[in-house]
Amino acid sequence: MSSLTKDLMFLIMQFCDEENLKKTARMLEQESGHFFNLKYFEELVLDGNWDESEKYLSSFTAVEDNKYSTKIYFEIRKQKYLEALDKHEFSTAVDILKKDLKVFAQSNEELYKEMARLLALDDLRENDSLALYGDALTARKSLLGDLRAVIEANPLLQGKTRFPQIKKSRLRRLINQSLNWQHVLCTRPHPQPHIDTLFTDHKCPGSDIMQAQLSSLPSSPIAVSEWPLSRDSSSTDSHVTIRNHEILSGRGALAEDGRLYIDGKSTEHIKEEEDSQTDISTRCQASRNELPVEFPSTVERVLDIGSSMTSMDFHPVQEALLLVGKLSGDVEIWDVAAYKKRFSRAFVVKSLTEKVGKNHGISVNRVLWSPDGSLFGVAYSKSELHLYDKNRSSFEKQLEIDAHIGSVNDLAFSKANKILVVVSCGDDKLIKAWDAATGAKLYTFEGHEDPVFSLCPGLKIDIHFIFSISISGDIKVWLFDNIGSRVAYCAPGSCRTRMAYGNKRLFSCGTEENGESYLIEWNEVEGSIVRNYQLLSKHSSTVVQFDTCLDRFLAAGDEHVIKIWDMDNDELLAVINADGGLQARPHICFSKKGNLLAVSALDNRIKILANDSGRRFLQEDAFDFGDSAKCLTEYLSNLSVDTPLPFPCQGVAGGNGTMGSEILDATLNTKLKGREETTNNMEATNVSKIVEVSRCEYVLLTSEVKNNLIRRLLYTHAGNGIIALAEDGTHLLWRWAKRSEATMECAPQLWQLRSGLLMTNDLPDKSGDVATPCLSLSKNDSYLISSSGRMISLYNLLALKKMRDVMAPPPSATCLMFYPPDNNIIAIGMDDSTILIYNIRADERISKLEGHSKRISGLAFSTKLNVLVSCGVDTQIVLWDSITWEKKKSTVLQISVGWMASDLSETNVELDKDQQHFLAVHETQLAIYETATLRRVKQWTIANFCTRISHATYSCDSRLVYAAMRDGILLILAAADLAPRLEIDSSAYLPSRLSGYVNPIVVAAHPHKPEQFAVGLSNGGVVIVEPEESQGQWTIKNHLES
Repeated sequence: MSSLTKDLMFLIMQFCDEENLKKTARMLEQESGHFFNLKYFEELVLDGNWDESEKYLSSFTAVEDNKYSTKIYFEIRKQKYLEALDKHEFSTAVDILKKDLKVFAQSNEELYKEMARLLALDDLRENDSLALYGDALTARKSLLGDLRAVIEANPLLQGKTRFPQIKKSRLRRLINQSLNWQHVLCTRPHPQPHIDTLFTDHKCPGSDIMQAQLSSLPSSPIAVSEWPLSRDSSSTDSHVTIRNHEILSGRGALAEDGRLYIDGKSTEHIKEEEDSQTDISTRCQASRNELPVEFPSTVERVLDIGSSMTSMDFHPVQEALLLVGKLSGDVEIWDVAAYKKRFSRAFVVKSLTEKVGKNHGISVNRVLWSPDGSLFGVAYSKSELHLYDKNRSSFEKQLEIDAHIGSVNDLAFSKANKILVVVSCGDDKLIKAWDAATGAKLYTFEGHEDPVFSLCPGLKIDIHFIFSISISGDIKVWLFDNIGSRVAYCAPGSCRTRMAYGNKRLFSCGTEENGESYLIEWNEVEGSIVRNYQLLSKHSSTVVQFDTCLDRFLAAGDEHVIKIWDMDNDELLAVINADGGLQARPHICFSKKGNLLAVSALDNRIKILANDSGRRFLQEDAFDFGDSAKCLTEYLSNLSVDTPLPFPCQGVAGGNGTMGSEILDATLNTKLKGREETTNNMEATNVSKIVEVSRCEYVLLTSEVKNNLIRRLLYTHAGNGIIALAEDGTHLLWRWAKRSEATMECAPQLWQLRSGLLMTNDLPDKSGDVATPCLSLSKNDSYLISSSGRMISLYNLLALKKMRDVMAPPPSATCLMFYPPDNNIIAIGMDDSTILIYNIRADERISKLEGHSKRISGLAFSTKLNVLVSCGVDTQIVLWDSITWEKKKSTVLQISVGWMASDLSETNVELDKDQQHFLAVHETQLAIYETATLRRVKQWTIANFCTRISHATYSCDSRLVYAAMRDGILLILAAADLAPRLEIDSSAYLPSRLSGYVNPIVVAAHPHKPEQFAVGLSNGGVVIVEPEESQGQWTIKNHLES
């Protein structure tokens, strides 16, 4: 289907919706397959219309198409089954189990059996994992969040869930333009033509001559790209263009009854609207890319707050808490990270019972946190000012102040003689300052001749003051005394205006009664205008809301978008539509750090936009479950709504699932102590062997994600997470809670999208192909590059999603490393022995390094020496200049006599903390080299051991070397002489059921805790090891003590 035909389909869908032909629109969506109407699908799920939802879904994907489709069908049928059980419709449940769920039994028979056992229960909540199952509607709402994420990730549905942004009645406008064009070609056009049909071309009486000329034109339609753009390409074209302009400027529109005729006023209005939008886009297009990444521009959360909001404010410390005031008079606190409402209070005032009866018509005008976030104020539309104080984990009303006669229009917090005060203004033309602790009135400021509309606190050289603005635009400045206003000047347009500080500069935004708005910067000393920011609306019905961000940007909600200016430039910098659906004049509010932006949207929603830091914060805060995290049994947790069965992505998920959505405890085995110590003599005299669990502590991290042995393992640079890459290309990410250290008492939790989707690399097509998994983490812990024998994938660790693939094999990547000075540049070791220096953002190769004879197995950058160290399976070590990318020198790792390196044996390199030396790891030996000279200074071989080295790494302080041996033993060596000091038997760091059967594969050291390291295991698990708590560190004796 051609692109234009597809566009036509969308126009017809829009037309059907506008004409209320809903069934026809849905049928067209299904038959064309161009648009998956997510809103309609969600309505079907919420209504429990399971058959219709599956029928609609089946038009786009089948249950066996991919794991995402399987997940969607499974979750729908599972919820259908649970609802039948909850209604005690057991015959229906049996029918669903046999017909609908049977298809999933083959991939997870145990789960199917467990679901069948639910039939024997009188109440499905008797099952531990379903104890929190509520009503059907609550369960469906929770299910929607999971389904939405899986649908967005499904390759078969990507790009189909969003309807193109098309202006209203677009198809009608195109037909109308066509009729206008036909009317232009009439030789004697009537001033008010009437169109009775679209089946034939329009022709005014007496236009036969022109029609004869038209009949001589080619019969094939003229493509848009072929239409002559020059007005003087021919006399005919020029004449037609002028006539077209004349008629469009006088006539052309749509009739109310749906028929089309020429009416100029409507066409002209539409054209003006288009020109306005085009002007905004054109003027900011050139600078749109200048908006830096630190500006919050990506929609990360959408909150459904239930009713219209009037004011909002982010907590100054707890960035995830958003205070919201509503038109209904309610005040709420939302946790934007967890999508949850944490606090809600309706308007109830004892002192106003007689005044306002049932509080009809009382709304919130302003909500505001105090500077330290310990309390917040609420200004109401009828005389009241309320203060709420923090009480343990919630807030309680501290003060009710009858502040003004009429509406309390605004409030602000400030300091008066070192006392925290709350300042209010109202319709009674007064400004009042109240003691925030006692509610006592401290000051009353008089001087405005009209109701006071807004307040803005200021501070200069430890002197606190208040700006006040009346509805007529009069601006006054007050010190905390009773002398009166110090400064008075007027806002442009003499209109309702709000003020704000940013980067110690004063800004205001106001809207006249005629709708024209102003956003200006003030010289507050002289009361003059420094700068007037352009392209604000000229037809606003309400005051445009604005805010400052990062002490650099101004943002205003206007014309259904967010307009952004640099404070130093009056030209519009950029426009953000936040994925559409914003109010005409949306409220906006930045968090204090500038990482989050809240903006009001249609249908009583608030959208939360974030930058990378904000996205990371939301992810971490969302997974910081605290006391709410409960442990479920390993088996029954498979029934959780959050469990991504039946395809192999069974992981731990958080959220509010209805079937035991709490976090699955990662089978933690912590602090196993108390066995008697035994000894085991070794030939090496300088090795103290730990064979007793009491000499070390461990935490075993496992997950329900089906994967095989761990091939690569690393800590995040911040030390708050562990990333593992399994043989099957699956990535696992465990993180400690946001405010917790990487300790054994607080074990990390597996991070996973609530949908259960995993970050997974593509594997080689042929099962016999040997793949070398590799990965590297960016310096800011935000991005991961990884490969498992095919494409190199770039992942966003904040969103846990794949961003793009590059470098299709052959050759395939065998080693990856981010270039520390620039996260856009990576070094790629290839299986054809070359090294590519690659700009992944620009998708271009910078340089190709050749010097090895076999595949590359290790890379390390030294930013202090500006060199790259590489090694390969050929045991050759090469030093490269990281500026010119020229080869400087090379050496060969000497294999001990009697030992032969296999073709698959790898050599890895790792720099010490000073980057002056590096550790070379081979299956037969460990060696330390000088980075600049490649001179070997220390070496340890496995001569006294019967097994080879699996992997080894430096501790973060480079004092120790942790090595994993293939027989399950962990060695701790002193880096000073590279001699083994301690040996940890597998029985000391693994439970008895695994000891002797599971081997260590790879080791990673914590980046900030020298005594902690993690080991990737052959069964797909990860274990974290530390010395026992009583010692606090590994006891390493020197040579003389040994």
